[in-house]
Amino acid sequence: MSLAILHIMRSPVGGLFRHVVDLARAQSALGHRVGIVADASTGGERAGAVLTALDAELALGVTRVAMSRDLGFSDWPAGQHVARRIAESDVDVVHGHGSKGGAYARLAGGGRLKVYTPHGGSLHYSRKTPVGLVYLTLEGLLAARTDLFLFESAFGRDAFRAKVCEPRGVVRVVHNGVGPAEFDPVRHEDAGTTTDLLFIGELRHLKGVDVLIDAMARLRDGGRTLTATIVGAGPEAAAFKDQAARLGLAGSIVFPGALPAREAFARGRLLIVPSRAESLPYVVLEAGACGLPQIATAVGGIGEIFGPDANLLVPAGDPVPLAAAIEARLGDPAEAAAAAARLRARIGRNFSIAAMTDGILAAYADALAARQPADAAERLTRSGS
Repeated sequence: MSLAILHIMRSPVGGLFRHVVDLARAQSALGHRVGIVADASTGGERAGAVLTALDAELALGVTRVAMSRDLGFSDWPAGQHVARRIAESDVDVVHGHGSKGGAYARLAGGGRLKVYTPHGGSLHYSRKTPVGLVYLTLEGLLAARTDLFLFESAFGRDAFRAKVCEPRGVVRVVHNGVGPAEFDPVRHEDAGTTTDLLFIGELRHLKGVDVLIDAMARLRDGGRTLTATIVGAGPEAAAFKDQAARLGLAGSIVFPGALPAREAFARGRLLIVPSRAESLPYVVLEAGACGLPQIATAVGGIGEIFGPDANLLVPAGDPVPLAAAIEARLGDPAEAAAAAARLRARIGRNFSIAAMTDGILAAYADALAARQPADAAERLTRSGS
C-alpha cells in the first residue's frame, strides 16, 4: 500500500537530519508520497542545498517555517503550518522527529497515524532540573496522543520508560542505517595533515571534548605527545580552545570547524567518541562502515552497535580510562585494525538504510492495523447517529 508520509523536524543538522533525509529518500524510492517540514532559521547553506534538492525529489515537497528551540510564541504559527501541510497533502502518516518535531506532529496530526522518534532530545534531561521536569512532563502528556513510538535504540526505549512513562500504542526499535557508498575505505593521503586522533561532533560539554583534551594532557605528561583534529562547531568551541591552550596543547590540536564526515575521517587515524550521552550516533556507524578504528564511551545505544565488542567501550566523563584505551589502541595497530574490521562487518549486516526503511514501514503497517478496530467503530457510530 502506498502511503502519504509527512516528516516533521526542527533543526536540519546532525544525525536527526541525516536520518530524515535518508528515510524520506528511501520511502520515496519505494513509491510512497513523502514530504518534509523543517525549521527555516537553522542549518546553513549545506542544509539548504540538501532540502532544495529534496523538494524536487519528493512528491509532497519540502517547506520550512520558523521553529524555536524552546517553547515560545513561534510555536503557534509553526503548528498551524504543519496542520495546513497535513490537510493539503491528505497525509496518512505524520512522523515527528525530535522533541519539537514530535510535538507538532502529535498536536496537529488529528486522526492521522501519529508517529514519534525522540532521537535523544528530551531524554537527555533529568526530572531533577527545572527544564528537565517541564520537558519530560510534556513528553508524558503527548504520549497519550501517539500511535507509534519508533526508537532508534533499545537504550532510547528504556530511557523513555524510565524517565517518562510506559509508551502506549505500538512500540518498535529500528536502528539507524548507512548506505553502500559509506563502506568505501577512507584514504589518509597527506601524512603531514593527518593527526593521531580525531573528534567529530558538536562542540559542547555533552560530547566530552574536554575529556579528550584532558586525556591528551595525561598522555603527554606520561611521555607520549599526540596530535588531534577536533572537527565541528558549537557553543563551547572557545572554551575547548582555551582549555587546550591552558594545558599546553594548542600546537597539538587543530580546530578546522565543521566538515563533511568523510572529509573529516581522512584527517585522523583513530576516531574518539568521548560523549557523556548519546542515542545511536551516526558518527560511530559512518566511521565503522569505512573501517576507521575508534574508541567510544559506553553510553546510549553505542553498545548495540559494537555488539560482542561492547567490552571495548570506556566509561564516560573520565580521562584516565580514555587515555589508557588510546595508549593501548595506538600501541597495537594490528588489534586496532582487527577490531575495526569486526565492527565494519557487523554494521554491514545490521545497520543499513534498507533495513532501517523496511523496519519503519513495517512498524507503520503494524500501527495502522492496530487502529483498524477503533476506526471501524468510529465509522459505525457515525453511520448510526
